Amino acid sequence: MALQWTSVLLLIQLCGYFSSGTCGKVLVWPTDYSHWMNMKIILDELVQRGHEVTVLASSVSVVIDPSKTSAIKFELFPTSLSKDDFDGFLMKLLDRAIYGVPKDTFWSPVSQIEEIMREFSEVLRKLCEDAVLNKKLMTKLQESKFDVLLADGVGACADLLAEILKTPLVYSLRFSPGYTFEKYSGGLIFPPSYVPVAMSELSDRMTFMERVQNMIYMLYFDFWLQAYDVKKWDQFYLEVLGRPTTIYETMKKADMWLIRTYWDFDFPRPLLPNFDFVGGLHCKPAKPLPKEMEDFVQSSGENGVVVFSLGSLISNMTEERANVIASALAQIPQKVLWRFDGKKPDTLGRNTRLYKWLPQNDLLGHPKTKAFITHGGANGIYEAIYHGVPMVGIPLFADQPDNIARMKSKGAAVRVDFNTMSSADLLNALKTVINNPIYKENAMKLSRIQHDQPVKPLDRAVFWIEFVMRHKGAKHLRVAAHDLTWFQYHSLDVIGFLLACVATVVFIITKCCLFFCRMFATAGKKEKKE
Repeated sequence: MALQWTSVLLLIQLCGYFSSGTCGKVLVWPTDYSHWMNMKIILDELVQRGHEVTVLASSVSVVIDPSKTSAIKFELFPTSLSKDDFDGFLMKLLDRAIYGVPKDTFWSPVSQIEEIMREFSEVLRKLCEDAVLNKKLMTKLQESKFDVLLADGVGACADLLAEILKTPLVYSLRFSPGYTFEKYSGGLIFPPSYVPVAMSELSDRMTFMERVQNMIYMLYFDFWLQAYDVKKWDQFYLEVLGRPTTIYETMKKADMWLIRTYWDFDFPRPLLPNFDFVGGLHCKPAKPLPKEMEDFVQSSGENGVVVFSLGSLISNMTEERANVIASALAQIPQKVLWRFDGKKPDTLGRNTRLYKWLPQNDLLGHPKTKAFITHGGANGIYEAIYHGVPMVGIPLFADQPDNIARMKSKGAAVRVDFNTMSSADLLNALKTVINNPIYKENAMKLSRIQHDQPVKPLDRAVFWIEFVMRHKGAKHLRVAAHDLTWFQYHSLDVIGFLLACVATVVFIITKCCLFFCRMFATAGKKEKKE
């Protein structure tokens, strides 16, 4: 009974933060796959604090399962896309990104990624149309009077929903291609002299030629590459809102940007008051392993184990690549736990076990884990950082090459190429990471940075969401740059005015000098004649 009263009092205290005396109502516009995993961590914490959370999900959502018992509410809306078409389309794009994109130069993969993103943009726009043009759904949402809309910045449409519902908007985001959204909608500045462009795979310590590269990449993303077909989105927004606007303009109205990284992962750069870093919010201490798995790990003795996973999307691969990898793993003294769902490789060693699913966080936190072979997803990298485990990176697509490049620059990882690596390449990378103590030391250094924060990342993320709800937005944190035109922002009008003033003064001085020179010349001639 005492425990029940304590829970009630705690709930009252939490709800008391809001002027209405009731807990907040949160609407969520999610993105599938690993993005949803990050989002759900925040949502579960919001529910624990007494908030009412409603997830707006399409009927073709892949990993968002409303049928599971949860305190989170789900509002499903129908779409003309079928579930198989949606999932199959994403898998096709994924296959093209991994096997069809050449990795020899920066420009080849970026140009193909642009094409892939444009196709994905069409799918997102269709889902957005099915949601916002559903009058019954929009009426229901408007009547619900949500206090805040929480969305993943990669999935467009949340800004339009927030505009329709007149609701404060909070973004959760790793990064957009070339930092386009953060720059043009968030107002952040990214000096190319020391801030590497996202996906450039450069560090903040650049040589002269790397700074030239970074400047070219920045110009490319700013003036050529567009992650989405902006013109089509702008036209759609015009049709829905009945007034001219752009996707960047509506995204500018976001009250808070929660960036899923931190200074152990990212490079230092300028920030604004309505940006905060919450990287690693999903990380937590390791739990005991299942008995069968624990017995296998303990059987490794002093050699320890290696954890191998290519993430939630890639559990299968071609037989040729699987055999190359299995052959390398068979030659190390460590035991290997490999997340793999396909035909058993012919070269699989006795030291390697295949699993369709791995408790990755718990394995990385196990004292016998010596290395982590990863595709470079941000979630997996943060779990490795949290537990201080050095990495062998096999990046596949999207942000993964850039993520591994950052870990490599910080001395916590070695990179190999998925499509071109031989068994010897992977073997040498593993031996380097396991046998060279500097990699473990650097991984532990990053781990200490991650743990040494005044407020945990998850608590910080929830605080800002509640902050926006309590204050009906956070407009006081937005810089005035959002209200300036591009030439005012860059002070081109001021520079032009000052140049005009200087030119006027120079012109007047020149004219005066010429006038006096002519006057003195005329006077001299008169004296000579006299």
